[in-house]
Amino acid sequence: MYYVYILKSKVKEYHYIGSTEDLKRRFEEHNQGKTKSIKHLIPFELIYYEAYRTKKLALVREIDLKKNSFRKKELLDRVEKI
Repeated sequence: MYYVYILKSKVKEYHYIGSTEDLKRRFEEHNQGKTKSIKHLIPFELIYYEAYRTKKLALVREIDLKKNSFRKKELLDRVEKI
């Protein structure tokens, strides 16, 4: 399985969207500061994820969320209400 996920920084209003095959490992890497571009925003909480059968499907969804601000906002609004 491949996953598209959204992390929320606990120190600043910031959301990170990514994809991975190993969600637990990748989440731990983010919180250990192994992603240089966002390490200043740790710690993160995992607020949402979706599972896909193929890497290609996960990447298409990740790119769609990153490029389409309306879909990203719509999803974040729905997730934050939970």
